[in-house]
Amino acid sequence: MPVARDDASCDDRAVTDDPRDSKTSPRPPSVERVLALVRAEAGATEPEALTELAREVLAAERDRLLAGRGRAHAQARTPRELADTILSIAASFTDPAAAADAGLAGPVPASVINATGVILHTNLGRAPWPRAAVLAASAAAADYGYLELDEVTGKRGRRFRAAEEHLVALTGAEAGLVVGNNAAALLLAVGLAGRRGSVAVSRGELVEIGGGVRIPEIIARAGARLIEVGTTNRTRAADYEAPLADGRAKAVLRVHPSNFAQTGFTETADLAEVAAIARRHGALVIDDLGSGALLDTAAFGLAHEPTPRERLAAGADIVVFSGDKLVGGPQSGLIVGRRDLIDKLRRDPLARAMRPDKSILAGVAATLGLYRAGRAQAEIPVWRMIAASVGQLQARAERMAAALGSSASAAPVAATVGGGSLPGQTLPSWGVVLAVASADAAAAELRAGPDRILARIEDGRLVCDLRTVDPADDAVVERRLAALVSR
Repeated sequence: MPVARDDASCDDRAVTDDPRDSKTSPRPPSVERVLALVRAEAGATEPEALTELAREVLAAERDRLLAGRGRAHAQARTPRELADTILSIAASFTDPAAAADAGLAGPVPASVINATGVILHTNLGRAPWPRAAVLAASAAAADYGYLELDEVTGKRGRRFRAAEEHLVALTGAEAGLVVGNNAAALLLAVGLAGRRGSVAVSRGELVEIGGGVRIPEIIARAGARLIEVGTTNRTRAADYEAPLADGRAKAVLRVHPSNFAQTGFTETADLAEVAAIARRHGALVIDDLGSGALLDTAAFGLAHEPTPRERLAAGADIVVFSGDKLVGGPQSGLIVGRRDLIDKLRRDPLARAMRPDKSILAGVAATLGLYRAGRAQAEIPVWRMIAASVGQLQARAERMAAALGSSASAAPVAATVGGGSLPGQTLPSWGVVLAVASADAAAAELRAGPDRILARIEDGRLVCDLRTVDPADDAVVERRLAALVSR
């Protein structure tokens, strides 16, 4: 909003006691008159902030009145009404419920029920964290903690490394490191090639990882040079030999196709063979797994996604992957591998710029702890949704459709993992399908309101895929859909 001026248009002398009684063009009351009401109720300890907010609201009110000059309905709001507006806006800055009531943007993204069937929905913040991660992050944020202090000596110690210790146990790596996201992890890892060092990458793996960020750009930003090997559709281990043998390449970067798929006349070099060639010439192998599953995806009817443990065992020196995709925790980049290389990354000045805060570290540690405790499938939402049985989904869909009447039906649908994971793979699911006059209008209505639902449209019909809907939210979905079909 524009900032108002303390001129005559806002002065008490320019208005009557009630601005609606003005014989001329209506004007807003003064800042001080409105602030007197606000200060009596706000309980703020920094009055200057409220003054600035009042000026913004009154400036918007003045613009509204000027735009409506000469119209019978262009009446100035009373000081009480304007004060209530200011109080509502101030409350919305810190209170999500107050923001929702006032229809304003609050301190957190608006919550929504994901009925799209896309489990890792990037536009919805991927997937919810496990409850253990939420509680751990909240506890870490609420108090002081021994983040970098040795409890025994009372001196500065190692930065909190519970998550890194879990990574070592889960992947068989010598050491681990947590950074802000996987792009940061990859940038840091590629830097191991050194300034103006060269990195060999298959032409078939020079991909865009999202948000317009591409592998060649990451390599350049790390200060390294790119050497392309092989062809777009076929790359063999022997293609890496020449740049490694003549010393041009100091590292090999393997990029797992976690967000794309190649079919047809294709060939990918075996990692173990590439690692053997690299080791023979004193070069490193960096493996970007992207999604980084810690459970066997094949056990859930999906294609096998390589695990960090498998890639390290095959010869990779460093493996990087996301903590917020198939791992299912807070946004983070997870790096595992040789201890000497991890220690070198830890000392890199960029590592400090990329490190997560204490709440994210706690959330990541709690998420990884669920894997070590054998409770990932039951308690991490990503895996709970992947593991949901088709029979249970069908029963939920049929019950909901029966309650909604003839305008709704239960139908088999296909869900996806999404989020740049397991491209082309689908999971059988069940959903509620609505026959409505306008699927677009119905979807727009569901997206709005305090109980927002994001559905999808297929063949002109509104579909709510229940694989990504928590059973605890079924009653909300049913109520919102009932409101649509009752018209």
